[in-house]
Amino acid sequence: MTMTAVADIRRTPLRGMRAMIAGAMRKSLDEAAQLSHQGECDVTSLLEHKAALDEAGIRVSLEDLLAHGLIRALRRHPLLNGRLEGNEILHYDAVHLSFAMALSETQLVAPALFDAERLSLTELAAARKALVARARAGRLSVSEMTGGTFTLTNLGRSRVRFFTPVINLPQLAILGIGETRRVPVVGADGEIRARSLMGLSLTFDHRAVDGGPAAAFFDTLCRLLEGEPDEPAQP
Repeated sequence: MTMTAVADIRRTPLRGMRAMIAGAMRKSLDEAAQLSHQGECDVTSLLEHKAALDEAGIRVSLEDLLAHGLIRALRRHPLLNGRLEGNEILHYDAVHLSFAMALSETQLVAPALFDAERLSLTELAAARKALVARARAGRLSVSEMTGGTFTLTNLGRSRVRFFTPVINLPQLAILGIGETRRVPVVGADGEIRARSLMGLSLTFDHRAVDGGPAAAFFDTLCRLLEGEPDEPAQP
């Protein structure tokens, strides 16, 4: 076994944005009691809906559709929409949805889209696009960087199916989107059909949210993405 020459090692100081990200990740793992639920969601109907929208000239991304469903699920399960600050758990009526986005291989931000529950699907798509543009231009506000109540992170274009996203403190939870696969599924009628199954990973802070409510939220989210009609939000 030969020792690697010192000249072959590239050293990168942990500073600037990378140091801030490292500190935030370490703080999150040190402070929060993080637990992840993982499962598959049948997004066949959702993908067909997107194709129909495309055909009608309505341009929205799959992430926009997922975010729209997520917001509706959070309205039904407000226990996951909030922050833990000091010795208080703060639950919000409004959904300030943070979107994790990589600006480069070493830069990651998660700015918030405020009052996302007030937006239609097309309004959400436009607002998210504008948020991404401001992030890339370095024009995010402090409130956008720090004011979210829930985070969505997307690895759906990779081969990663399930993962353990790290909570964006002081938020209570984060949802990770994984790879979607076309697989044979046995239906209720016994017939085998090809369906599109997406891997989803929900990490939540067990200090503020128990496993049962988190699982109920996960189930509601999948039902909504699978085409279940919406219901009134919980009071």
